[in-house]
Amino acid sequence: MNRFAHRGLLTFCLLAIGIGQALAHSTDEHSGHDMTSKKASPETAPIKFADVALLDQDGKVVSLEKDLVSNKIVVMGFIYTSCTTVCPVVSSIMGKVQKQLGARVGTEVQLVSISIDPQRDDPKRLNDYARTFQQGPGWSWLTGSPQSVNATLKGLGAYSGDFKNHSPLILVGDGNNRFWTRYYGFTDPTELARAVERLSGERNTHAKHTAIAMEHQP
Repeated sequence: MNRFAHRGLLTFCLLAIGIGQALAHSTDEHSGHDMTSKKASPETAPIKFADVALLDQDGKVVSLEKDLVSNKIVVMGFIYTSCTTVCPVVSSIMGKVQKQLGARVGTEVQLVSISIDPQRDDPKRLNDYARTFQQGPGWSWLTGSPQSVNATLKGLGAYSGDFKNHSPLILVGDGNNRFWTRYYGFTDPTELARAVERLSGERNTHAKHTAIAMEHQP
């Protein structure tokens, strides 16, 4: 075998080994998660808020609907703190949404992240986790008893029998409307911010029409 043929064979072997290692790493890294849906696929569906008590990252007892969602435009994700694949990506996406919307988060807009592993994710763990992604007020991280969290997730259509095998999901909706948009997969933060803008515009249009109708009442 001449010198050039030997080099070609060596290069081929190294490439084969590298590809094999990459595939093995990818399989191991994403084990336990549904990573099949990388591109967001939005759909509109009805949701229901369970009438249960939850805890935020400061240990405060809250009602998801009454305290956080009512009269707000909401972006909601589902995570657990020991997750190292899907959840940090979802939280990072929501962090970028918060940055794009700026001061509107905490006033007109509310961000919510719900732990799907309430047995381990107490408020302190959520608080520590939130520091990596949260850049200001208006973002609540929720946990609670397994019964309360499961009832909440079922009402939102986000319940998974095995939390370690959950799909990436973000909900966007108006707290005054029962039909919300579900974004499956890893969504462009700009797309989510635009969805918030559309909902805000619809609110303003509705308010104007209501004001005009009231002005013309006898």
